[in-house]
Amino acid sequence: MNSLLPLFVVVPLASTFLIMIIGRFVKDFNKYFTAAVLLFLAVFSYYSLASLHGGLALCKVGGWEPVNKVPIGIYIALDGFNAIVICIINSVGFLAAIYSISYVKRYTGENYFYALFCLMIGGMNGVVLSADLFNIFVFLEISVISSYALVAFGVGKNELEASFKYQVLGSLASFLILFGIGFIYWKAKTLNIADIREAFKSGYDRPYYLFVELLILSGFGLKAAVIPFHAWLPDAHSSAPSPISAMLSGVFIKAVGIYVIIRLFFNMFVITEGMAILITTLGTMSMVVGVFLAIGQWDIKRLLAYHSISQMGYVIMSVGIGMILVARGVRHEIAVLAISGGIFHLINHAAFKGLLFLNAGAIEYTTGTRNLKEMGGLARSMPATSATSFVASMSISGIPPFNGFFSKLIIIIAAVMARFYLLAALAVVVSIITLASFLKFQRYAFYNKPHDTDDRKFREVPFPMVLSMAALSVICLLLSLLAIPAVRDAVLTPAVDILTSTVQYSTSILGQ
Repeated sequence: MNSLLPLFVVVPLASTFLIMIIGRFVKDFNKYFTAAVLLFLAVFSYYSLASLHGGLALCKVGGWEPVNKVPIGIYIALDGFNAIVICIINSVGFLAAIYSISYVKRYTGENYFYALFCLMIGGMNGVVLSADLFNIFVFLEISVISSYALVAFGVGKNELEASFKYQVLGSLASFLILFGIGFIYWKAKTLNIADIREAFKSGYDRPYYLFVELLILSGFGLKAAVIPFHAWLPDAHSSAPSPISAMLSGVFIKAVGIYVIIRLFFNMFVITEGMAILITTLGTMSMVVGVFLAIGQWDIKRLLAYHSISQMGYVIMSVGIGMILVARGVRHEIAVLAISGGIFHLINHAAFKGLLFLNAGAIEYTTGTRNLKEMGGLARSMPATSATSFVASMSISGIPPFNGFFSKLIIIIAAVMARFYLLAALAVVVSIITLASFLKFQRYAFYNKPHDTDDRKFREVPFPMVLSMAALSVICLLLSLLAIPAVRDAVLTPAVDILTSTVQYSTSILGQ
């Protein structure tokens, strides 16, 4: 399997060129070819996850072996953690591509849409699989540049403004990341993540080390829209076409932001209590501030965008609690529980938030508005959208038996067992406010009397859109199975092990 890992990057990038060439001459080639490519990548990602057996698969691109024990080649690595993220990227990407078959007909330039979509997928896959900082940055830029264009795809005033704001702050984030990478290379003389850890261990300079950590955290915190780096997200997510909003919120901020932060601060930097507390604080702020910014929104896509900030706060806070315990060297089993809860919620968020943005797109597609005050009575005319949005709303609110309940429960239990009682209480309060926000969404969109008095007859959206929403709603229910200890051990434990074992990642990379 090792030699096949580059397919995750090569296939979507090659598809971009094929779509731009063949799509000009063959009608509808772009939409069905994109769906087929994403289906292949989704199946391959699950096959790769199942084939790992708790280990690590490594591909040295071009066959470059270390020189004097220095890894000079491009390393692509797949382990228990990034295999989960790869599955998220390609699964949600496939369903978004199916949804787009009908949705994107309202736009001109479909060829460009699907080419940029494949380019973004290839970039995200590259970020997640790269085992060195240089290629993380290269693939990061591939994915974000395509996302800038996709946010502005409607070429309206709001879309262009949102894309410009996104580009300005995204460029600042890229500068901070590149600046940090430069300082790391200056000190470590290598860019391989595992090799950097070994170099830093042998020549530890605390002030320099802290400065680099803050640069990296700030840069990827901007990419992840963590409070206080969140200003670009509400406009970008609400202005993009809905399948792209689902990708940005359900996948993108995880792959190029949250994932890289977790990977680098566990497997490259030596975990310190001060940095762990800072990360936990940022997560808690995002969780609390995000939900209060969301509760007053009437634009459904802006409401969902702010909830993305809040829900990612749960992930960062929970992983941060685990980092604090690891740094202190105490209660390892509770640290494992906290990190498991964070990764579990990362998976759940991809499902229910991706579904909610597809629901919002279906409502806008039919009614022509995103304002909840202008809606009402859609449950009768759009039963599939109503039913799937109810599943997603209950999932994000943490209502049993939906998946969000179990991941939030694990996070709260871990916080209590770690004696972070305030954080546990805040997690409960935020979940209650989230429920209130989505009850408002359900009431005003689906169960109030219709706002207008004209004779318009709304109908359910086309079948490809319904199929994607139905599939994600089923996934929201199936993901609850991860709460079963045997299933959790099979899926989440390898991810936690590669993060919490301080030498396993390095020895697996450098020893092969």
